[in-house]
Amino acid sequence: MRHPELLIPASSLEVLKTAVIFGADAVYIGGEAFGLRANAKNFSMEEMKEGIAFAHAHQVKVYVTANILAHNRDLDGARAYFEELKDVGPDALIISDPGIFTIAREVLPDMEIHISTQANNTNYGTYLFWHKMGAKRVVSARELSLAEIKEIREHIPDDLEIETFIHGAMCISYSGRCLLSSFLTGRDANQGACTHPCRWKYTLMEEKRPGEYMPVFENDRGTYIFNSKDLCMIEHIPELMEAGIDSFKIEGRMKTALYVATVARTYRMAIDDYKRDPEYYRSRIPFYKEEISKCTYRQYTTGFFFGKPDGNTQIYDNNTYCREYTYLGIVGEKNAEGLYRIEQRNKFSVGETIEVMKPDGRNIEAVVQKITDEAGNSQDSAPHPKQVLYIDLGVELSEYDILRRKE
Repeated sequence: MRHPELLIPASSLEVLKTAVIFGADAVYIGGEAFGLRANAKNFSMEEMKEGIAFAHAHQVKVYVTANILAHNRDLDGARAYFEELKDVGPDALIISDPGIFTIAREVLPDMEIHISTQANNTNYGTYLFWHKMGAKRVVSARELSLAEIKEIREHIPDDLEIETFIHGAMCISYSGRCLLSSFLTGRDANQGACTHPCRWKYTLMEEKRPGEYMPVFENDRGTYIFNSKDLCMIEHIPELMEAGIDSFKIEGRMKTALYVATVARTYRMAIDDYKRDPEYYRSRIPFYKEEISKCTYRQYTTGFFFGKPDGNTQIYDNNTYCREYTYLGIVGEKNAEGLYRIEQRNKFSVGETIEVMKPDGRNIEAVVQKITDEAGNSQDSAPHPKQVLYIDLGVELSEYDILRRKE
């Protein structure tokens, strides 16, 4: 049995550090070009350098996405981008396009290359092709069952790694090769500019009755006909490990630090518990399920892993997230007065009970004792987004602890 890495997404330097502290073995990030999350904050070259240095200091790897489906206009820019990455030092590039792959091999011949799920990697012949081309890892298509992944493992060399998404949002085109956004809005999902039309509500209009809209129903359940539930495999760590997967990948390069901390910490505990004692892992499944639901999600499904999905994998009546907790901020350094720095993310007040989320798995309830601004002036609440504050919760805190409030 292999011992898979836990691969966590990061949208910013703050989120990268959170992923590292809360249990990631590796983090994947996007630069300011050539990735499929153009609307994420993404990383400048200087931020990449700082993030990679921080991760490496904690024995965590960093992979950089360059997984657009390229047009002619992209190729010269990709070459220049890879030249810049020489000095940045990521551990691998994630690529889907053969042209981009060829350029990366020329510019960075010693760099590991991982083949993105965008390349539609659905069979062991495809894996063998990319292995011959020099790829170190292939990310499986989300349309694959665990039985198919296990069969791939049996037909490929031991040194070719399999990476598989095990948690996060699901696209209507599961491997991500979607044309709907480009058709409806002119923003190409395969160039990183998806508008997520699979989450929209649709109606039907008859050609000779313009302006007369009729609701679209699917089995009378609703009109969000493309809206998939989120993937969650926290109950199935044994099956994932037995399939021969080398990297458990979490989706979410546009998510908050609270989401990343919650998911990373829960899967870290589940994987480590299973390695130590499978029976102990099984006894804690209700705990993992409770913890994983403390971030935003759209209800959960196991996707294609155990067979073709049915109607229960869609959400027909709404496109909203389930949200049980609100993200308040990340704890920073302690000042001379014994107060902890925080950059506020949502409003909280003196006297309010909030929760401190520790990387080691503990959740500590605390009452807000004091809030001051940067000048040391006391205030009753923290109403201004991203305001730098100093707080006293009456308990000892550590840098990178997450603060959240149950709703």
